[in-house]
Amino acid sequence: MTREVHPFEAHAPDADLDDLRARLAAARLPEAETVHGARRWDQGVPLADLADVVAYWRTGYDWRGFEARLEEIGQFRTTIDGLGIHFLHRRSPRADATPLVMTHGWPGSVAEFVDVIDELADPADATAPAFHVVAPSLPGFGYSGKPATTGWGTEKIAAAWVELMGRLGYAEFTAHGGDWGGTITTVLAGRFPAHVLGVHTTFAEAPPGLSTDGLTAEERRWTEETRHFWRHRAAYAKQQATRPQTIGYALVDSPVGLLAWILDKFAEWTDTGDSPFETVSRDRVLDDVTLYWLTRSGASAARIYHESHNSLDPELRVDVPAAVTMYPRDIEKTPRPWARERYRQIVRWRAPEAGGHFPSLEVPGFFVRDLREGLAAVLAARP
Repeated sequence: MTREVHPFEAHAPDADLDDLRARLAAARLPEAETVHGARRWDQGVPLADLADVVAYWRTGYDWRGFEARLEEIGQFRTTIDGLGIHFLHRRSPRADATPLVMTHGWPGSVAEFVDVIDELADPADATAPAFHVVAPSLPGFGYSGKPATTGWGTEKIAAAWVELMGRLGYAEFTAHGGDWGGTITTVLAGRFPAHVLGVHTTFAEAPPGLSTDGLTAEERRWTEETRHFWRHRAAYAKQQATRPQTIGYALVDSPVGLLAWILDKFAEWTDTGDSPFETVSRDRVLDDVTLYWLTRSGASAARIYHESHNSLDPELRVDVPAAVTMYPRDIEKTPRPWARERYRQIVRWRAPEAGGHFPSLEVPGFFVRDLREGLAAVLAARP
């Protein structure tokens, strides 16, 4: 087994970009949705919105700029348990910096972090904490390898992250994540407390079966919103958990289908009134979608649901210090009393007034400050 870490350069062949533009030009679109006004997103991505993004993707979007940004940050690959793992790695120039692994979710990617890594690693304020930032691409996502067998669920991914950080010289580190990255961060902290100094998460999944007795009115509302989400807005998760291969054909063959599948989530899960582009730029959304397209990872990324949906060990507990931030428009918000049943040492809890499922893209300035303050509280709580 090799433990070598190699520099990696992302460079799509011109032919792949030409093929993408040709497919976009030849796209067959359905008729418009039959709802309008305030309800126009009720059936999914409206035709006019999608057509606008498709036109920009074909004629105005610059993938080479995103490739250059990845190269500027620094990207690498290594092989763990037979699978190639791609990751961004930005070492801080500060001698007092703390290692930090940041894990994305679905339908995200390392594109979620490209606007915040520099400020985390080398803050303009010399008194702010600094971090050696590692942002891996999940197995089956982006430039990481695609598992050829089952087994690459959140438990195995967390173990791989410990191995990855060790190869980089970080025997102890902090961790951050949301969505699947939040689950993996929880597993990291619960299974590997000797390596994890503490965590910051935007997804503090509570153990199942807890009572709403004693919750505040707002906390009860959170539980009702989460229940409504899983009952009425989670068809994508059920599809990817049960039939990832079937949806994968559409996601790998049609760029418009892939765009609609992902854009729908950016629209529904961001803290916006009508369009995700109120807070997230078209370029950042297309960086994410194009990364899925060029790496043909629509099916392989969907399989994380097949591997890990509802698989978090109900008995797993986190005893290392934890900071939790619940953004108001995220899709799952856990009441603090419930979160305490799994995270035994919550040292900082925040429920900001703005932000959704993609806070590093929606509110990057606040996200960086909150992450810094949360991890500073975590580190201060260490014995």
